[in-house]
Amino acid sequence: MREPGPTWEDGSPERLYVITGGRSGPLVPSGLDLVTLIVAKSGPRPGMQPEHAAIVRLCQAPLSVAEISAYLGLPVSVVTVLIEDLLTSGQVLSRAPVARAQLPDLALIEAVIDGLRKL
Repeated sequence: MREPGPTWEDGSPERLYVITGGRSGPLVPSGLDLVTLIVAKSGPRPGMQPEHAAIVRLCQAPLSVAEISAYLGLPVSVVTVLIEDLLTSGQVLSRAPVARAQLPDLALIEAVIDGLRKL
């Protein structure tokens, strides 16, 4: 026999609403995007919300926001709100990914090759 009370599916809007406390985005814009790296400063604290604790456990090594979302099976918008909570409480750190290296000017490369040939 079924227990009375809410029977939420894992991805139901009601469950996601409860997980984020009704928030649809961060209180203060943080600049988190899909490739922002998140790393935990320590392990989960007793009494943490299960989703927060899961993020802290996952992020013992740096993971991107997109990876966290995929591992937890939660929408990126929900994961972003949860990460913002953890950033505010000092449980995790965020870091923009290493920028893609800029290629040097083609004329400079040709000049270096030309100079090497003349040696």
